[in-house]
Amino acid sequence: MIAERTGYIIWVSDVKAARNLEKYGTLHYISRKMHYAVMYVNSDRAEEVMKNIRRLSYVRKIERSYRNELKTEYSGNEPDKTRYYGL
Repeated sequence: MIAERTGYIIWVSDVKAARNLEKYGTLHYISRKMHYAVMYVNSDRAEEVMKNIRRLSYVRKIERSYRNELKTEYSGNEPDKTRYYGL
Protein backbone atom coordinates (compact mmCIF):
# COMPACT_ATOMS: atom_id res chain seq x y z
CA MET A 1 0.00 0.00 0.00
CA ILE A 2 1.40 3.37 -1.04
CA ALA A 3 0.99 6.13 1.54
CA GLU A 4 -0.81 9.32 0.52
CA ARG A 5 1.76 12.10 0.16
CA THR A 6 1.48 15.88 0.17
CA GLY A 7 3.97 18.09 -1.64
CA TYR A 8 5.26 21.39 -0.28
CA ILE A 9 7.36 24.14 -1.80
CA ILE A 10 9.48 25.72 0.93
CA TRP A 11 11.12 29.08 0.23
CA VAL A 12 14.37 29.40 2.16
CA SER A 13 16.94 32.10 2.82
CA ASP A 14 19.89 29.71 3.30
CA VAL A 15 20.24 26.90 0.76
CA LYS A 16 22.88 25.00 2.73
CA ALA A 17 20.62 24.90 5.77
CA ALA A 18 17.77 23.62 3.59
CA ARG A 19 19.48 20.22 3.50
CA ASN A 20 18.33 19.79 7.11
CA LEU A 21 14.75 19.46 5.85
CA GLU A 22 15.46 15.79 5.06
CA LYS A 23 14.65 14.80 8.62
CA TYR A 24 11.05 16.04 8.21
CA GLY A 25 10.17 14.18 4.99
CA THR A 26 11.44 13.29 1.54
CA LEU A 27 13.42 16.16 0.09
CA HIS A 28 12.94 15.97 -3.67
CA TYR A 29 14.73 19.05 -5.04
CA ILE A 30 16.62 22.15 -3.87
CA SER A 31 17.00 25.11 -6.20
CA ARG A 32 20.19 27.01 -5.44
CA LYS A 33 19.35 29.84 -7.81
CA MET A 34 15.77 30.53 -6.71
CA HIS A 35 16.16 29.46 -3.05
CA TYR A 36 13.37 26.93 -2.69
CA ALA A 37 13.04 23.25 -1.84
CA VAL A 38 10.41 20.71 -2.92
CA MET A 39 9.49 18.25 -0.23
CA TYR A 40 6.99 15.40 0.19
CA VAL A 41 5.45 14.43 3.53
CA ASN A 42 2.94 11.75 4.53
CA SER A 43 -0.54 13.34 4.54
CA ASP A 44 -1.53 12.03 7.96
CA ARG A 45 1.21 14.01 9.74
CA ALA A 46 1.65 16.88 7.27
CA GLU A 47 0.18 19.61 9.49
CA GLU A 48 2.38 18.89 12.50
CA VAL A 49 5.49 18.67 10.31
CA MET A 50 4.72 22.01 8.64
CA LYS A 51 4.22 23.60 12.05
CA ASN A 52 7.73 22.47 13.02
CA ILE A 53 9.25 23.62 9.72
CA ARG A 54 7.70 27.11 10.05
CA ARG A 55 9.70 27.60 13.25
CA LEU A 56 13.03 27.20 11.47
CA SER A 57 14.95 30.45 11.08
CA TYR A 58 15.87 29.95 7.41
CA VAL A 59 12.30 29.26 6.19
CA ARG A 60 10.59 32.29 4.60
CA LYS A 61 7.36 30.84 3.19
CA ILE A 62 5.65 27.46 2.69
CA GLU A 63 3.26 26.69 -0.18
CA ARG A 64 1.28 23.49 -0.62
CA SER A 65 1.45 21.74 -3.99
CA TYR A 66 -1.89 21.03 -5.66
CA ARG A 67 -0.49 18.42 -8.02
CA ASN A 68 -2.41 15.49 -6.54
CA GLU A 69 -5.70 17.43 -6.95
CA LEU A 70 -5.25 18.02 -10.70
CA LYS A 71 -7.15 15.84 -13.15
CA THR A 72 -4.72 13.53 -14.94
CA GLU A 73 -7.15 11.29 -16.83
CA TYR A 74 -8.29 12.71 -20.15
CA SER A 75 -11.15 11.67 -22.37
CA GLY A 76 -10.85 11.33 -26.11
CA ASN A 77 -14.31 12.75 -26.87
CA GLU A 78 -13.06 16.07 -28.23
CA PRO A 79 -12.13 16.27 -31.93
CA ASP A 80 -8.49 16.53 -32.92
CA LYS A 81 -7.82 20.18 -33.85
CA THR A 82 -4.39 19.56 -35.35
CA ARG A 83 -5.83 18.61 -38.75
CA TYR A 84 -7.17 22.16 -39.18
CA TYR A 85 -3.68 23.63 -38.96
CA GLY A 86 -2.11 21.70 -41.81
CA LEU A 87 0.14 23.20 -44.46
